[in-house]
Amino acid sequence: QVQMVESGGGFVQAGESLTLSCTTSGLEFENYAMTWFRRRPGKEREGVSCITWNGQESQYLDSVQGRFTVSRDNANNVHFLQMNALKPEDTAMYYCAANYARYSAQRRCWSLLAADFTYWGTGTQVTVSS
Repeated sequence: QVQMVESGGGFVQAGESLTLSCTTSGLEFENYAMTWFRRRPGKEREGVSCITWNGQESQYLDSVQGRFTVSRDNANNVHFLQMNALKPEDTAMYYCAANYARYSAQRRCWSLLAADFTYWGTGTQVTVSS
């Protein structure tokens, strides 16, 4: 059984930083691209970042490019989202996800579409005050 557990959310002031973690069990972590999504109040879930299996390539939502950095530790089955210069519009529930339903090769970042993923964490709340 695959489990993905997020942690690290919290309440911060605009301009501050947070680092989210997602620990995954039940799959061969080192063979999967790992992603972060978020659901802002009243909005659809949107893809925030993706990192390939070896950490060599990553993708970001345009609005977080340059402020957020994704990384991973394959030895400990965990990936991270370093979030700097946080803005009130970053307030959201943040989720990690893995396993593209449409593709057999899981090492690449094929997309950041929520519908493509089958494994999800339960989320961690990030609230940024202005």
